Amino acid sequence: MAWPEKLKLNKRLIQSLTDIGYVNPKEIQLKTIPRISGGQDIIAIGPEGSGKTTAYILAVLNRFRYAAEGVPKVLILVPDKDRVLDVISRFDLLNKNKSLLVVGLYPAPGTEAQMNALADGADIVVATPDRARAIYLKLGLNLNKMEMLVIDDAELIVKQGLQLPVAELANSMTKCQHLVFTEVMHARLEKMLDPFMKLPALVEVEDTDGQTMDVIPQLLYILPNFGTKLNLLNFFLQDDEVFTKTVVFVNTRQTAETILRSLHTRLKQAAAILNPWFYELPGFASLDDFMRSPQARVLVVVNDPSENFGVTGIPFIIHFELPDDKQVYISRVTDHNPGRESATMALTFGTDLELSVVRKIEQATGQKIPVAGLPEHLLIEKERKAKRTGESNPKQPESTIGEAFHEKKAGNAKNYNYGGGQKAKMNKKRKHG
Repeated sequence: MAWPEKLKLNKRLIQSLTDIGYVNPKEIQLKTIPRISGGQDIIAIGPEGSGKTTAYILAVLNRFRYAAEGVPKVLILVPDKDRVLDVISRFDLLNKNKSLLVVGLYPAPGTEAQMNALADGADIVVATPDRARAIYLKLGLNLNKMEMLVIDDAELIVKQGLQLPVAELANSMTKCQHLVFTEVMHARLEKMLDPFMKLPALVEVEDTDGQTMDVIPQLLYILPNFGTKLNLLNFFLQDDEVFTKTVVFVNTRQTAETILRSLHTRLKQAAAILNPWFYELPGFASLDDFMRSPQARVLVVVNDPSENFGVTGIPFIIHFELPDDKQVYISRVTDHNPGRESATMALTFGTDLELSVVRKIEQATGQKIPVAGLPEHLLIEKERKAKRTGESNPKQPESTIGEAFHEKKAGNAKNYNYGGGQKAKMNKKRKHG
């Protein structure tokens, strides 16, 4: 399907798209561009590569049909300098209106050069929220005639704790259309958007690579913070009948030591670390040693992309933290014996800020990870204020490490909010080890 008439793109834009090989619009472009042209606020949710950035660039360029005025009409906020430069390069690729001035604002020594660029004339400003706010407070960025505010990679902006400058900039624009593009939607992002987004249209697309992989059974637990992750881990691992042998993956040595101290309160010598870096830490030199040990039940492993860590035959693997490289995760959950019942189940603990990684994994595997309900008696930690807005502090959970959950009662034993079939599969794993 070629670019349809209903998108009402001008001929120069369609010619630019044809020249660079963008022959057909993507789903998110078909769903958002007409709404943007109609002046509606939108929140567009789609995975990486679904065409979100191109969608708003086309909508922005389509607004400037005539000579530009050199006064900022569009502000585009992105997480970092690399994204500023990337978005500007995409404008250069599609823009045939050479009178249109695009200026980038990003952290760099001094602000004079960027303020001078604005003073020379700018129709579209692409900026990081902190630098845009800093120059606005110095009266270098004029927001009086802004017609459109675009927030791209919104989930990454929240992850970096840049909600405050976004809110201040948005509230400084009197009449403005708001467009938000993100890979995921979660509570922290909603909290940032609620004050200035008025009845936005929600557009969501699911775009996979067309390939479905065979994976072992998985469950996703969405948790508010590090402390609640720790509580859930303790809650599960206190059950030595189901969780007979478990490998817990983390990203840092510090997290590994925190988990080990927490588990040691109840599991004593049943928890250990793979290849410990201090002699006083209990550990094993290999997975085989762990599996042969009759006492050891939990092995904490620090993610290392260079290692091919096989998990075949382990009853449970828990991703306490998601690895930076999605392929590391995918290699662990790939089912190498499809058609047979898997001996391993993968449990993933994710906060709002990790959901974008989960979505990338789902996109690559072509499968959604089922979301599991939280145990009824799990203690949810309160969020602690961190040094930067929007960040949690994993180093200091509010309650005592290892004791931040309720003891099981007889009537609530092994209540993990699973269905009957799922419980049966999990109970089979007690025979391993």
